[in-house]
Amino acid sequence: MTTSLVVRRFLWAGVTLALIMSIGTMGYWFIGGGQFSLLDCFYMTFITVATIGYGEIVDLSHSPTGRIFTMFIGLSGIGVLTYCLSMFTALVVEGELRETFKRKKMEKIIKNLQGHFIVCGMGRVGMHVVNELRATQRAHVIIDMEERKVEDMMGVEQDEIFIKGDATDEVTLQHAGIERAAGIFASTGDDSRNLVISLTAKQLNPKVRVVVRCHEPRNIEKIKKAGADAVISPDHIGGLRMGAEMLRPAVVSFLDIMLRDKEKNIRFEEIAVTKRFVGRPLSELKLWQYPNTILVGVKTKTNWIYKPAEGYMLEAENALIIITNPEERQALEKLLG
Repeated sequence: MTTSLVVRRFLWAGVTLALIMSIGTMGYWFIGGGQFSLLDCFYMTFITVATIGYGEIVDLSHSPTGRIFTMFIGLSGIGVLTYCLSMFTALVVEGELRETFKRKKMEKIIKNLQGHFIVCGMGRVGMHVVNELRATQRAHVIIDMEERKVEDMMGVEQDEIFIKGDATDEVTLQHAGIERAAGIFASTGDDSRNLVISLTAKQLNPKVRVVVRCHEPRNIEKIKKAGADAVISPDHIGGLRMGAEMLRPAVVSFLDIMLRDKEKNIRFEEIAVTKRFVGRPLSELKLWQYPNTILVGVKTKTNWIYKPAEGYMLEAENALIIITNPEERQALEKLLG
């Protein structure tokens, strides 16, 4: 039985019980010939339905009709009241069980994650990060102190992997699988908290890539010294975007359409070249088999090679910069091992 069905049944039972109490109150008022107040009649109905067993407020010793009416109110009221209590109990128990099963399910999923991403802080910036991770089909875990905030941001229908806790705490990051994570986003609105998250994450997993949100420019160097691989200032990015919008509107429009297209999900991606293809020509990747993939360039140790030739020999620490969709990106990642 779903929670919404239990709630509906509980509400209908409550309405029915209220109706029985009203009928009982008015019935005793008529049976008493109007000599008793409505409060007395309501009290008479209440002690009948609740089976408290106090003395009769309305004298029914000489009223067979009143006693039949009392039996009717007692039977119907007790039945509905019992049903109300059972629905309320089911609502409470099911809610607790649902939360327990949900938490256990998430813990099991997290234990099986490898190379995933952790998003710390579910504000406006964190929401956009999660949307991008979901659009590009990358596994991720959200950490925030308020579960309600995550539901409000993402919607209750989104099946997000969520941990309620403090991202500056080592135990919370360990529950999120920081040892196996590929990257972590410190996206809270507090520079100090983001600095601590960066420091803690690097202590637990020195190889994890840490991207940090920073408001105050004077804190950027401090956060980098704490282990952050990249520090992003929303104000700085916003200024660059405004300049680009003025000077290169067509380019900005192209990138916007790329990000907003939910069907194709075309993105600029980076794929590392593994030992398997080191010393082999670029042509062996057979990129022509991937119709939605365009090779933009290759990043070397010290330089960039734009639009490399088919005969280019792949080297260690090369990274392919491509435009592609999630499906073909995953296929290339599998090919490169």
